[in-house]
Amino acid sequence: MAELKITQTKSGVGSKQNQKDTLRTLGLKRVGDSVVREDRPEVVGMVRTVAHLVVVEEVK
Repeated sequence: MAELKITQTKSGVGSKQNQKDTLRTLGLKRVGDSVVREDRPEVVGMVRTVAHLVVVEEVK
């Protein structure tokens, strides 16, 4: 499967609690942090929840 590189570009301060929790679940703690996750339906759903706070790239 493909992998996704997820980078936090905006702060979660002022966001809803579920969005803050989703950032933590993805492994993002601060602006500029990046993580690589497998392209799975669960991860895609989490990314959609915080799409306005992150940038997603496909890693080969």
